[in-house]
Amino acid sequence: MSDWIDIAPLENVPQRGARMIKTAFGCVAVFRTAEDEVFALDNACPHKAGPLAEGIVHGKSVTCPLHNWVISLETGEAQGADEGRVVSYPARVESGRILLDRAFLKARVAA
Repeated sequence: MSDWIDIAPLENVPQRGARMIKTAFGCVAVFRTAEDEVFALDNACPHKAGPLAEGIVHGKSVTCPLHNWVISLETGEAQGADEGRVVSYPARVESGRILLDRAFLKARVAA
């Protein structure tokens, strides 16, 4: 069974936006879609480590603000002709709060 960390209220992340969250296990970019789905990825584009939390969220993707790479919020995979991947973390909304899976964040530190 997963142990979830309560990060913030959903309304703290704008629709089609993102926030960089500092946790005890490191920094994670948390994204919110227009449909109020939430996703969490490492905050560094696989191309040149651009800050993904500062990118443009569209559909279930984010475009890196540095070189326009498009990254899937669902898988962390670069889209189109680009190649690369960032780590994605389980995230969910419960009672209006954003939760991240603690076990996956801990595994990030151990890696």
